[in-house]
Amino acid sequence: MKGRGIVMQEASVAALDAKTGDILALGNAVKGMVGRNNSDNLRVVHPMRDGVISDFTVVHTMVSHYLKKLCGRRLFKPSVMICMPSGVTELEKAAILELALACGAGRACLVDEPLAAALGAGLNINPLGGQIVVDIGGGTTDVGVFTMGSTAVSRSRRVAGNVLEDSIARYLRRERNMLVGQLTAEEIKKRVGCARIRPAELAIYARGQDYLSRLPVRFEVTSTEAYLAMREHLADIVDVVAETLEETPPEMAGDIFEQGVMLTGGGALLRDLDVLLEQELGLPVYVAERPVQCVALGMGILMERPDILAENGYAYRTDDDIGVFDMRRNY
Repeated sequence: MKGRGIVMQEASVAALDAKTGDILALGNAVKGMVGRNNSDNLRVVHPMRDGVISDFTVVHTMVSHYLKKLCGRRLFKPSVMICMPSGVTELEKAAILELALACGAGRACLVDEPLAAALGAGLNINPLGGQIVVDIGGGTTDVGVFTMGSTAVSRSRRVAGNVLEDSIARYLRRERNMLVGQLTAEEIKKRVGCARIRPAELAIYARGQDYLSRLPVRFEVTSTEAYLAMREHLADIVDVVAETLEETPPEMAGDIFEQGVMLTGGGALLRDLDVLLEQELGLPVYVAERPVQCVALGMGILMERPDILAENGYAYRTDDDIGVFDMRRNY
């Protein structure tokens, strides 16, 4: 919120009544239920996956709830800014705008994630030279090159934290006959996940289920196994950064060689990912000071700097600009 910074940080997950579809709980209160909701009465859903909305009804309820909780009963409707992967389609953009306005926003503005991440990481995007940021979130990896205050090149690929966790779960099932849930796969990624084989191997004990006997088991997982599970998708992340650099004009590429690459997003915390990118790209790579919050912090800066929004072609939209949202009609 303007003048207050980050005032709420919630997981995008909801618990639904399996029979009626009614929402029972939202956000962080539900996250621990993921993988444990084996019940005929309860269903846990992620209404936003891979950077796009997959369940408009749940997202509508979620955003409406948080806006009311934050803003209370105000005379004027709030202005809302929403970040999106740089590769979303025009149809997806329109749907996000309509949804925000239907949830109670007086006006809404969509911003590409790389721009917000760059500002939140403290990069100065105004100089003549080029700057590059790689934002690795849960659903997408977004890469942006900036110069003179605006975006010069951007790319997005749906390979990020969620895919890395899924690959760990699949690897353990295929190679070890072990079944693990999403939360366990996430814990393995955080504690022993790495972007290359380490000379000093790390290991943790994880809990899961034997695929053959279906009995609960406790087993050891090593950093080498985590790397082998994720390496194909790590190569995809390297590729999208390389492809962005290939599209960058030579003069700006020279500036990037001097300035280096800035990593943001939760994926930037993966052990040795900066080393992998340095080896593959031949560029210095740095991890932002607060990588998980960079996008949110950058949005705060954009709220204070409408000139940056204008320079990048962003603008707030109202119902008059895009028409009134009707969920039953459109979805």
